[in-house]
Amino acid sequence: MMKITRREFSVVAAAASMAAGCKDLKSKKEAAMAGVRRVKQASQSRPTMEGAGVHLHRAFGSEREAKLFDPFLLLDDFRSDSRDKFIAGFPWHPHRGIETITYVTKGKVEHGDSLGNKGTIGDGDVQWMTAGNGIIHQEMPKGDEQERMWGFQLWANLPASQKMMDPRYRDITAEQIPEVKLDDGAVIKVICGKVGDVSGPVTDIMIEPEYLDVSLPAGTEFSHPTPAGHTVFAYVFEGEIASGEGDSYANRTLVLFGDGDSVELRAGSEGGRFMLVSGKPLNEPIAWRGPIVMNTQEELAKAFSDLEDGTFIKKSASK
Repeated sequence: MMKITRREFSVVAAAASMAAGCKDLKSKKEAAMAGVRRVKQASQSRPTMEGAGVHLHRAFGSEREAKLFDPFLLLDDFRSDSRDKFIAGFPWHPHRGIETITYVTKGKVEHGDSLGNKGTIGDGDVQWMTAGNGIIHQEMPKGDEQERMWGFQLWANLPASQKMMDPRYRDITAEQIPEVKLDDGAVIKVICGKVGDVSGPVTDIMIEPEYLDVSLPAGTEFSHPTPAGHTVFAYVFEGEIASGEGDSYANRTLVLFGDGDSVELRAGSEGGRFMLVSGKPLNEPIAWRGPIVMNTQEELAKAFSDLEDGTFIKKSASK
C-alpha cells in the first residue's frame, strides 16, 4: 500500500471536496433545468382541402398523430386572402364524441346547428362546441372587405365517460376574452386557462385545457408554467420564435414539447405570435372516421347507423 504524507492527504481531500461541490452544483443546475420543456418535434402544416372546397393548412389530424397530441385530435389553419379559397364553406355535417373550437382572427363565419343555435362569429371571437352524443351543424366563412378569412379550428377529444353527454354550445366574443399585457410589451389573450391571476372565459372542460394567443415584441422572452404530464404544443402564425435550445420556428410551424412544468420561448427580430395549447391526456383508445370520434369500432358503426336511420340527434332543438 502506497503511503502519503499529511500534506498530500490534505491536497487530495481538498480536490475531492471541490469535485464533489462541482458535481453538486451541476446536479442542482440540471434539476433546475429539468422543469423546462424541450422541443420533442417540429413540423410544417400541410396544404389540404376540406368541406365543400375550403383550402387550408393542417397542422395535425390523423389517428397516428392523435396519440402524440392526446387529448387533441386535429388543428386546421384556414387563413386565406382569396374569397374563392374559402367561400364554399363547410355545409351541414355531423359530429359526435368531440369538441370543436373555432377561433377567428380576421373575417366572419356564419354558423347554425341542430340545437337551433345560429349566428356569426368575427374578429377575435371563439365558438366552443361540444358535440357530445350528436350534433349537425354548418360553418360558412364570409371573410371581410379585403377578402381575408383568417382563423383556426382545434378538435379536442371527449373522454369515454362524456362522449354521449348532451351537446352544448358557447359563443365567446372578443370582448369576453381577457388580455394580459406585460411590461415588456407581450400581449396574451386568455381563451381558456390562466395567466397569473387572469382566467379565460371557457371553463368546465374535462381535459383541463389551456388555450392562449401570445404576441411577443422582437427579442422578448416568454416563460409560462404548464402542468407536468399534460400535452403542450405551440403553433406559430406570425413572425418567428425560438426555443431554449436555440432553434427557430416561423409561420405555420407546429412545435410539440416534451414533458416538464414550464415552456420558455423567445421572439425573433420581427417579433412572434403563436397559440400555446395544453391539455390532460385521456390515454383511451380511438375509433375515428371523418367527423366522428369514438372509443371502439362498434361505437363508431353505431354512430353511422344512427345517421342512416335518423336517430343520430338525441337532443331536440331549442324553441
